[in-house]
Amino acid sequence: ALALKGTILLAEEGINFFLAGPAQAVHSFVDQLRADDRFADLAPKESWSDTVPFRKMLVKVKREIIRMDHPTIRPAEGRAPSVSPATLRRWLEQGHDDEGREVVTLDTRNDFEVDAGAFKDTIDWRITKFTEFPPALRAHKAELADKTVVSYCTGGIRCEKAAILMRDEGLEHVYQLEGGILKYFEETDGAFYDGGCFVFDERRAVGADLAITPLAPAEPLEPIQPTSPPGKA
Repeated sequence: ALALKGTILLAEEGINFFLAGPAQAVHSFVDQLRADDRFADLAPKESWSDTVPFRKMLVKVKREIIRMDHPTIRPAEGRAPSVSPATLRRWLEQGHDDEGREVVTLDTRNDFEVDAGAFKDTIDWRITKFTEFPPALRAHKAELADKTVVSYCTGGIRCEKAAILMRDEGLEHVYQLEGGILKYFEETDGAFYDGGCFVFDERRAVGADLAITPLAPAEPLEPIQPTSPPGKA
């Protein structure tokens, strides 16, 4: 046994895993996957932790890795174009893509994840689950016309599906951020990103250095002033 803990998701569209354990054990698991031709190009993202942030190993077989309820979106049959973290950083720094077109980032994560951190001035449709992305896109598609749109998420699954859907809906200049936020942190200095990246384990969030970072506190609610009962002053 490799003494690994975490989550492995299996679906017809692929495999997704988030594992922790001794480095040699994790690398051994990845090497075994790469021995299968279907996973030969697997490029996992790595971060380090002093403790294992999972309590057990969980393996699930699902209809979709992350549910979108859009069966025509099948990344295995054709990926959307992607941009590397370094390219996105350069575009954001210069304020446009290499053709001079305005660049906008589109967060495809749930609202509570966005609240932990996001790219500066990102587009956030405040979705609460990924199945809400298709109708949100239809409602806001006109706002994205004539712009270069870079969709992003934690590790690259949701933003890939989102980019394919946007292209299917007729948006021409759409890309996914290769490897998501975690790869952006790994390969750049984290510029143009504010806050941390929410992760679904006991760390809760990591910063641009991929170390644990505190979640931003929720905005305090304004106190509700008491009102007098009817008929009394």
